[in-house]
This record gives sequence, structure tokens and C-alpha cells, in this order.
Amino acid sequence: MIGPALERPGWLTALATSLAESLPRLHGCPPDPGVGAVIEALTAALADGQLELTLEDPSHRRALAASPLTAEPCGPLVLEGDRVLWRRWQRQRDTVLEALIRRAGAAAVDPGHQGDQREVQGLVALHAEGLDADQRRAVAAVLRHRLVLLEGGPGTGKTSTVARMLAAVRLQHPDCRIHLAAPTGKAAARLRTAISPVAPDLPCSTLHRLLESRGEGFGRNRRHPLGLDLLVIDEVSMVDLPLMEAVLEALPAPCRLVLVGDAAQLPPVGPGPVLLELQTASRRQALGEAAVELRTVYRNNGAIAAVAERLRCAEADRSPLGLEEQLARLPAEANLRWQQAAPQRLPASLLARLRSHQARLQELCRGLDPHDSAAIARLLGALDSCLVLTSRRRGRWGVDAIHRALLGEEQGQPIRAWPNGTPVLCQHNLSELGLANGDVGLVVDRGEGRRLLFAPAGSGDGLWIHPAQLPSPQPALALTIHKAQGSEAEEVWVLMPDSGRPVSRLLYTALTRARRQAYLITPDSPHADQRQRQLP
Repeated sequence: MIGPALERPGWLTALATSLAESLPRLHGCPPDPGVGAVIEALTAALADGQLELTLEDPSHRRALAASPLTAEPCGPLVLEGDRVLWRRWQRQRDTVLEALIRRAGAAAVDPGHQGDQREVQGLVALHAEGLDADQRRAVAAVLRHRLVLLEGGPGTGKTSTVARMLAAVRLQHPDCRIHLAAPTGKAAARLRTAISPVAPDLPCSTLHRLLESRGEGFGRNRRHPLGLDLLVIDEVSMVDLPLMEAVLEALPAPCRLVLVGDAAQLPPVGPGPVLLELQTASRRQALGEAAVELRTVYRNNGAIAAVAERLRCAEADRSPLGLEEQLARLPAEANLRWQQAAPQRLPASLLARLRSHQARLQELCRGLDPHDSAAIARLLGALDSCLVLTSRRRGRWGVDAIHRALLGEEQGQPIRAWPNGTPVLCQHNLSELGLANGDVGLVVDRGEGRRLLFAPAGSGDGLWIHPAQLPSPQPALALTIHKAQGSEAEEVWVLMPDSGRPVSRLLYTALTRARRQAYLITPDSPHADQRQRQLP
């Protein structure tokens, strides 16, 4: 499908147009508007991390099939059925997925030594009390295979299952060197908090920090591998092809790898959704018993869970979803509340809540003692109490509009002009500071001047840095849904200003950030474009 260009950066528009003109010419193709449109759309899709497109127009497929652009081995494009993708990414994708499948098929330990069937059964029995059949299969899988894919929606017990898996491995291999990791700082911090009651000694970090990110490359690789026997990666839906390739390059062959995630979440912003690629029937079959999906929901989060499950099923089945009727029936006391507002301006209820949140953060920042760990914990806890998400950066309901409404002219000024207590977004992986792309901190006035306070993954203490150490900072009173992946908050407000792209995955990801309460706001104007008024 060749869809609309939504919030496409100017440089990407220029690149798409240039490639649509130059690639056919360089490969000796006659001019063909359909082929040019495919190249332009495929290039633009990179902004969403998509490496392929579905060709709904048969004439586009016929033109590409007859074109040198898809000729082996040098054509830059590849046809796979009714899909077209870049050859470079196809090769990288196939290499990475084949490596994962090979690792899943390899025995975790020497079958003639510790991994015999009776020992595995005994270890599973020892650590399976209170687990359902799927969770027991996961514990058995990590004892037998060098790769386990553990999937499940919110509340299905992924973290508690991982804890049992780790306990069984440590009994099987007492000296096992284990590391926990996630793609973002927020996700890594959540994983550390969840696992620490049962395994407080295990290190936890972002993947970039584990791999010793060095700008364009990593310090850990085949020549300098990680000294690990087991690596657990949470939120693997956010891992793209280049990052997964770097992980596999740095892992010793005997190291076990546990991938944990939810395939209904948004794919990574970077190119190549590894978890989605592993969902095809042939790859699931190749993974065999090393792929385990948890299906029983143990944490019932009320209306949020019910709506999220409907969105998840719709995404899995690729079926149309009429959600308005279900939302309209929600009782007033439900933990998901739906309201409609005129799309011409930001909803008043949202701005009122955000101003209250601003005031609370400012109050906690005022006179903060940088050595008072309890006060710092209260401040960081208040930061995570409310999260505002929108599907767009620009537009009347976009992140930029929210910040203009709350910060005025100060939004575009240096950090020294921002109000005390303003949340600030880290947009880079800064391994030397322990910060990751997507981490959110606070502007705090201290006696010696402005400082930024973060809570980096793997640390229970606040991290103070000078504003000059944070390149291209952005206010973070609101975030795009993509930027919020891996985060959670007690209360989440979700603005869905349009559905110009499929929104079930966006909305699912946004709502499942809420631990206690969610608010969903959609446009109500009868004069708005019909696409703006339809929920998925």
C-alpha cells in the first residue's frame, strides 16, 4: 500500500523525490510514473522504520518485475510476492533472522552433561509452582535452547516468568553471568525495578550502554565480545535490525538470549521490526518450542485492558475495528475515559491537567536539596505520575502546539529560560553519562545555576548534569507515542488527532503506558475530515 505522507521531514521528501528520479535512470529503466511512486513511497516509509511496502496495484508489480531495478544480484529492490523492499535490508534481515533461528535450535548446554531431559524436568518442576502451562514451557525452553522468544500482552506475567527462568538457569549453572537490558532508559529502569525483588544483584542497562555505543559503532563486537552466559532483552518490539545485528555480533556463541516483548506494540523507529518479522508462520515454525506466547491475563486493568485487548486482536487479525460503541458504553468510573473535543484548539481539560502537573513539579523543585535522596525520589515519582501522548509532533494537537500553549515564547529558548521543573527530553544515546535516547529529566534551579536531573537506568540515584552536556534538548511536557515506548505513568492522556495511518497499534501502545488511569481524546467536529473523526 502506498499511503499518505504524514509529518515527513523535508530532507526525507527531498531524498524520496531524488531517488524516484535517479534510481531508474542509473539502472537504464524507461520512465514509469508507477515505479517512481513506489520508490518515493518506499523511501518515505523509512521514517516509520518500514523497509517494505505492499503493492496493491498489480500494474506496479508487473512494472517492477520487468525492471532492472529488481534484477539479481545488483538491483536495489526485491519483490517478495506482493511486497517490495530494499535489497540491502533484505540481506541484513535474512542474516539476522537466520542467526536468531539457528541460536534457538542450538542446545543451551551440552546434552551429555547437564541438559538431559530428567534434569530439565526437575528444574522446571522446582520453579513452576503457580505457573500456567505456557509459563512452564518458557522455563523449560530457557534450559534447553540458546534463544527463547517470550511474548505476551500487558498483565500476562512476562516479568514474573522471566524471574522464574533466571532462577532455573542459575540453579542449572550457578556461575552464570547474566545481564538484563532494554532499548531505552525508561524500559531498562522498569525492568530493573521489576526484577530486583527476586534478583537484586543482576546488572541492568540499555542495550547501547551494554554494547558500549561509540556514535556510529559499538565497542563490543565479534573481536571484543560480551562476557555473558545469558542476556535478557525486554521490550524487544523496539529493537530494529541494525541494533539486533550488533547484539548478535557481540554475543559469544554459547550465550543464551531471551527476547521478551509484545508484537502488538509499535515497531521501532529505526529500520526493520525484528519482532514483527519473527511473527511469520514459517519463522514461528522454525523457532519451534523456543517461541512461547503467554495468553492468560493475571493483571486485570479494567477498561484499559479490555480496549487494549480488542485493539491487539484487531491488529493480529488485520480486521476492521469499530471502537466508538465500546468507548461510549464505558461507565463514568471506568479507568479509561473517552472525550471528544473540537480539533481547532487544544482541549481545555488537557491543558488544565498539564498546568496542574507543571505547578506540582515546580513546587517539588523549589529549594530542592541535591543531597536529599527522599526529596529527589518524590520529584522523580511526580514526573512519572502524568504522561501526555499524541500521535503527531506538528499540527493543532501535536507536541509542539502543547509546548507553545504551556511555555509560550520560552519553548524555543535555551534551557536557562525554561520554567523551573520543566520536563526535558534526551534525544541521544549518551553512554558516557548513562543516558539513553528517550530519557526524561527535569530542569532544576540550584544555587550554582540550572542543572538537569535524570534517573538513569541501572541506578537508584538521581543524575545531575549541566545543561551544556545535553545536545538539542526538547521540552517533554508531552511526547509522541513513539518516544514514549518503554515508559509508564500512573495517569496517561492520549490525543488522537487523526487516523491518516492505521492507528490500532498506536492507540494500543499509548493506552498500555497507563498503570491506573487513561484519558482518550478524539476530534468531534462534524466539519473535520472524515478520517479525523474515525477511530480504528
